[in-house]
Amino acid sequence: MKFKPLDRQVIVITGASSGIGLATAHMAAGAGAKLVLASRNGDALGRLEHTITAKGGAAVHVTADVGKREDVERIAQAAMERFGGFDTWVNDAGVDILGRLEQVSEADHRRLMDTNFWGVVNGSLVAVKHLKANGGALINVGSVESDVAIPLQGMYSASKHAVKGFTDALRIELQDQKAPVSVTLIKPWAMGTPLREHIKNYLEREATLPPPVYDPEEAARAILYAATHRRRDIYVGGASLFTSAMSKPAPRLSDWLNRKMMYRGQLRNEPKYTNEDNLHAAGHDGRVRGEWKDRTLRPSMYTRATLEPAIRFSVFAGAALLVGGWAALRGAQSRTSRQAFFANPNSCTNQLRSR
Repeated sequence: MKFKPLDRQVIVITGASSGIGLATAHMAAGAGAKLVLASRNGDALGRLEHTITAKGGAAVHVTADVGKREDVERIAQAAMERFGGFDTWVNDAGVDILGRLEQVSEADHRRLMDTNFWGVVNGSLVAVKHLKANGGALINVGSVESDVAIPLQGMYSASKHAVKGFTDALRIELQDQKAPVSVTLIKPWAMGTPLREHIKNYLEREATLPPPVYDPEEAARAILYAATHRRRDIYVGGASLFTSAMSKPAPRLSDWLNRKMMYRGQLRNEPKYTNEDNLHAAGHDGRVRGEWKDRTLRPSMYTRATLEPAIRFSVFAGAALLVGGWAALRGAQSRTSRQAFFANPNSCTNQLRSR
């Protein structure tokens, strides 16, 4: 298959009214892509569409709950009616719960799975009906928790594990059919989105995220890279790659570290403040970043190095220079020692004995 450049693509983004989805929408519009924007918050989407079109871009929005298959069908229909189809479909919509598994109600567990898992299933199966005929990219936003279970986010971890299993199985089936569809799973570490303002918190302390917390635009870069390159998985943040990799050869150590670090890393030392979560209904959207007084949002040089050849070359070249310089220094020190020994072996022998 051949990928179109971004300025010739129509991109569908679910969860486009906040966080990673909103960052991706702004970045894609800046690159010239036409956009189909979807979430439960029609007001926030309307403002986003107006912002994009006022700058000369092209966009249409659809108020939809991705947990409902008929709503997702309407997203695809809007893309067909406005732009004649789409080239990339991004399943980004997601919700979260903070609390022990035994605390959380069954209704809340099911609502989370409806959005995080069934939303991806619905979006993927609707998307591939079109993409199989015309070619393009399906991009599902998973998490580091697609590979690692995190305490206090048990059902979120379960949903992202399920997203990984579904995405991998779908990729294999499409490959078996020789379908011209690229399927990518994005695995971010903690992103500085408005998660704290949206999360359903069962605990008494205020929620936060374990460091390092990355800028949401790092995930947006990975998503748009996957829209133009065939990649199986993309880790956003070196912490995501390290944590996922460590969990495989040393699962007990990984569990121990999560138990020791993740309870403290997800809770602030202050009582939680009342906020309207977005679990069962749309929250206050329209922001890429949340309020993170206790965290500094960081770029991910690891992710940029894996996506951008120039940066990757610079990193590898710099590492090679450091290794080469160290080896040269060690070689020079060794030659100096040998020359000193042959010039005055008795003196060198006495020095060694005195040590």
